[in-house]
Amino acid sequence: MSRYLVAGGAGYVGSHVVLALLDAGHQPVVLDNLSTGHRDAVPAGVTFIEACLSDRERLAEVFRAWKFDAVFHLAALSLVGESMKDPLRYCRDNLSNGVNLAEAAVRAGCLRFVFSSTAALFGVPKVTPIAEDAPTTPVNPYGQSKLMMEQALGWAEAAHGLHSASLRYFNAAGADPLGRAGEDHDPETHLIPRAILATLGLAPPLHVFGTDYDTPDGTAIRDYVHVADLAAAHIAVLPRLEHGSVRYNIGNGSGHSVLEVMAAIERVSGRKVPYENGPRRAGDPPSLVASSALLRAETGWTSRQARLDDIVRTAWNWHVAHPQGYAQREAALTA
Repeated sequence: MSRYLVAGGAGYVGSHVVLALLDAGHQPVVLDNLSTGHRDAVPAGVTFIEACLSDRERLAEVFRAWKFDAVFHLAALSLVGESMKDPLRYCRDNLSNGVNLAEAAVRAGCLRFVFSSTAALFGVPKVTPIAEDAPTTPVNPYGQSKLMMEQALGWAEAAHGLHSASLRYFNAAGADPLGRAGEDHDPETHLIPRAILATLGLAPPLHVFGTDYDTPDGTAIRDYVHVADLAAAHIAVLPRLEHGSVRYNIGNGSGHSVLEVMAAIERVSGRKVPYENGPRRAGDPPSLVASSALLRAETGWTSRQARLDDIVRTAWNWHVAHPQGYAQREAALTA
C-alpha cells in the first residue's frame, strides 16, 4: 500500500482523487485549509490535516510525521474572473504556496509531484484540439500563475531531481457515479452546476456570458471531462514519474457550447433551464478543446464517461440528492 499526500483533497477534484486512491487500495492523507473545500468531502477513516500551504513550518511537520510516495497538489485558487480583479493574490496563492509545497517535498526526499494545472495557460489557441506543445500565452492571471508554477517545477527537476506531472485540466464536470462526492462551491461559477441549480430553483436563472463568439451558436465552447476520469488520470501518470517529468492535457477531445450543455441538462432532467443572456466575461477564450492523445498513448488512460449526457446525469443526481451541497450533510451530523 502506497501513501500519498493530497493537498486540496477536500475540494471538488481533490475529493475525487482521494476516492480514486482509496478504490485502488492506496492510503491518501488529505491536507486542506477548507477555504473552499469541505471537511465532509473527506471520507471517514482518511487522515485529515487542516493547514495552509503558506505555513512552511506546518508543512515541514507534516513531512516529518509521514513518509509519502508522492504528492498531489490540487490546492489553488481557480476563478478566472476573480484573477482578473486580484492578480497579485493569484500569483501569491498559486505560485508561492505551490513552491512551498514542492520545497517541503524536496527536503523530505519525496521526489514525485503531481500538479493540478489548467488549460487556461494556452490562452486563445490558434489550433484545436490543443496539444501539449501548443504555445502557452495565458490571457488571465489564473492561467499565468499555473504556467509559472509549471516553470518552477521544471527548475526543481533540474536542481533537485523532483519529477513532476503537470496535468492541464480542461473542464472538470460531473460527480462520483456512486454519489460519494460532488461539486459544491460558494459561489458556484462552473456552468453545469450553475445551470442545474437554476433548473432546480435553487439559484437565479443561468447567466450566459457572451452570445457573439465565433462559434456555431455564438456561445463559448469547452471540453468537459468527467471528474472521476480526471481523478483516474492522476494515478495513471505515477509510473511515468519514475523516468522524469511529464505534461499532459486532460479532456475528451470534443467541445460543447453553453447552449449544448443546457440542452443536455434538459434531456437528463426533463425540465427547462431558465437563463438570461449577457456580455462576455473578461479573460474567457471562445473555445478550449483538448487533445489527450499523448496521455492515452503513454499511460493507457481513457475516459470512461465521455458522453455529455452521462457527465450531466451524475451531476444532476448529486445535486438532487444534496440540494444544499455538503452543508446539508454537515448540518445533519451536528444536529
